[in-house]
Amino acid sequence: MANATLTISSKNYSSWSLRGWLLAKFSGLPFDEVVTPIDDPSARAELLLLSPSILVPCLMHDGIKVWDTMAIAEYLNEVKPEAALLPQDIRARAHCRSICGEMHSGFSSLRSALPMNLKAHFPGFKVWARAQSDIDRIVTIWRECLQQYGGPFLFGERSAADAMYAPVVTRFVTYDVKLDPEIVEYGQRIMALPEMQQWITDALLEVEEIDELDVEF
Repeated sequence: MANATLTISSKNYSSWSLRGWLLAKFSGLPFDEVVTPIDDPSARAELLLLSPSILVPCLMHDGIKVWDTMAIAEYLNEVKPEAALLPQDIRARAHCRSICGEMHSGFSSLRSALPMNLKAHFPGFKVWARAQSDIDRIVTIWRECLQQYGGPFLFGERSAADAMYAPVVTRFVTYDVKLDPEIVEYGQRIMALPEMQQWITDALLEVEEIDELDVEF
């Protein structure tokens, strides 16, 4: 049994759980999963964007409790520095923290209009203006990082930024968002990661559904 546990909710719907889980996987820290069922009122409130706070994922390690994905990223970077979740160069590290923070606190229109749903696919989905503005900003972030640091990931090597933006990649696939080839290739790279493939396989096996997130609107 690992000396760390990570509490998550639905693998199909919970973008925050995916972020925390990828951060832990990228760090190399062994952990056991604790899954909160989606019929739990607090988990359901979070998934429907009705909760004022996000309490999953939650990492327990050596008696230390860490929740909030940004806090988890910073903690894992301290206990597993060799994983380089944050770049070693101070300028790149500041840049990485900035775009992770932007993902963490922003893009509310994208979250509400294109909720994460790995089982679904909506070809030709109509993206409204506010969500499109979020998409445009995210694409700009990705393009600037890929050009500045040379790829294949946002900061060259795999980092916390890729974990933070991975759920957006899944949204772009689910809702058939039209993107330029460079951005499509980055998304394909993220989706092909073994960790992402494992998460998606588990998500597709979930039997629970939330009707509000399965409706094409």
